[in-house]
Amino acid sequence: MSHLNTHAPLRFITAGSVDDGKSTLIGRLLYDSKALLTDQLYNLNNTKTAGDAIDFSVLTDGLLAEREQGITIDVAYRYFSTAKRKFIIADTPGHEQYTRNMVTGASTAHAAVVLIDASQIDFGQAEVWLLPQTKRHSAILKHLRCSHIIVAINKMDLLNFDENKFNTVVRAYKKLAAQLDLQDVKFVPVSALNGDNIVHKSQNTPWYQGGTLLEILESLPVGEAVLTDTAAFHLPVQYVLRADGDKKDDFRGYQGRIESGSVSVGDKVRVEPSGRISHIQEIISPNGVVSRASVGEQITITLTDDIDISRGDSIVSAVSQTLPTKRLRATLCWFDERALNPARKYLLKHTTQTVFAKVDEIHHIWDVHTLSNFADQSTLNMNDIGEVSMSLQKPILATSYAQNTATGSFILIDEATYHTVAGGMILAEETQDF
Repeated sequence: MSHLNTHAPLRFITAGSVDDGKSTLIGRLLYDSKALLTDQLYNLNNTKTAGDAIDFSVLTDGLLAEREQGITIDVAYRYFSTAKRKFIIADTPGHEQYTRNMVTGASTAHAAVVLIDASQIDFGQAEVWLLPQTKRHSAILKHLRCSHIIVAINKMDLLNFDENKFNTVVRAYKKLAAQLDLQDVKFVPVSALNGDNIVHKSQNTPWYQGGTLLEILESLPVGEAVLTDTAAFHLPVQYVLRADGDKKDDFRGYQGRIESGSVSVGDKVRVEPSGRISHIQEIISPNGVVSRASVGEQITITLTDDIDISRGDSIVSAVSQTLPTKRLRATLCWFDERALNPARKYLLKHTTQTVFAKVDEIHHIWDVHTLSNFADQSTLNMNDIGEVSMSLQKPILATSYAQNTATGSFILIDEATYHTVAGGMILAEETQDF
């Protein structure tokens, strides 16, 4: 079984709509936790004029275009640590046009801080509405199986820290979370600009009994990799290593990263897609020859049999139930400005293998406004999230994204432009030929 660790480094992202204050929140978090260098503090203080507040967003909005437009475009990564934990932050764009960048940041995150600008909420309605991008980002976090979501209800200072309005937004997001089946969701009232409940407990919210944003982040458990026999060994071959020019040395090693399970010398393994059976003869790690290696490790292995293996093949435990397939059912997040063309083939990159793929059918597309699916659209446009069936030119060894994010995910690439046009999460329970 997996183990939970509250001391391991935590990777988290900020998400939400544009101008919700994500970059400002990260800047305040770094500033108040004393994680800034002297030159950063100097540059930060130079951004303000007499009587103005510090512009904390300059710490993450590093691109000139971002500062000129006042929005985040790229994914900005920042590293900091406290006495309790190390953190890697991905400040992701809130603008709809850059949703694909948000997906990139969220794909490796343990947690997400979803910001909601409370000052933009119309509290005059019987039921308040969240912004479409807040819903879209939350749906993406669900599809990417983000473990922890912290909803930071921001700009509470503009609402005089009204507890009732905070609770109204909480109820609205809880309804969204129930519709998306989001599990671990926490709420905190904040003012990113003024620092309320970011690092230090705010005196303006005596009615709030929870922890600060930093305290919550420091306490979140991180699931470690599954190392037991319940996860079958899976090594996508990245490179085949041969001895140079010496016919007396017939060394043939297969290099790659273990994506699930563990392996020991003598283990019986299967090579896919050929289905050939062999045994592990030697395991070589960066530190030398070892008798055992586990998930996440980069290794070179040799086999007892001479088998034709190349990049893109996989070496798995002989008892693995995962079999090659040329048919997939998957969730696609469409990134490209040009819509999906069902008549053409795209390059599908999965682990170390790249094959031609075609979208045969669009089952439904998620409607960000109604939080429901609709099926009256024949293509996927930029930022659409849809469930599709696909056929591949050659078989791949894939699991569901729920089983393993590494072997259950892929990207689609336009063959002509080499643009990444979509990210995909495989739905193995509905996949054919598994």
